[in-house]
Amino acid sequence: MHTIKNIFLTDDDADDCLLFSEIVGEIFAKNQPKLTITHDGVKLMEALDETVPPAPEVIFLDLNMPRKNGFECLAEIRKIPKLQRIPIVIISTSSNRDIIDRTFEHGANYYICKPQSYVLLKKTIQQVLSFGVRLKDQPKRSNFVIRVA
Repeated sequence: MHTIKNIFLTDDDADDCLLFSEIVGEIFAKNQPKLTITHDGVKLMEALDETVPPAPEVIFLDLNMPRKNGFECLAEIRKIPKLQRIPIVIISTSSNRDIIDRTFEHGANYYICKPQSYVLLKKTIQQVLSFGVRLKDQPKRSNFVIRVA
């Protein structure tokens, strides 16, 4: 697997953040990346402003958050030159086609509909992280949503 050194997660659900952290710990048993967790879009943008460069290899971004939602963050990140090439993976409970299309059109790299099981969530995150440098390129719309069975 491509060596990932720096991951950001922005999600207002503390349980989801804990699960994500555990999964990253299991996936990278030996070389743990730095995991920066923020709980709203304002904190994400502050963290990016303070720490980039170096940019995270990937941002996992929830859509429904207080203060500044994922759509607002996505639009803002894509307008800032030093941030615009950071891969953004939307991670949301919504499977609404309009929402998925909107994130695609606004430059997200991939979209994950949060699976209900820990095992499937782990497989999904592992698959996304295995893309390595391909994470930077937005796929065709037909490959935008990551589904693992």
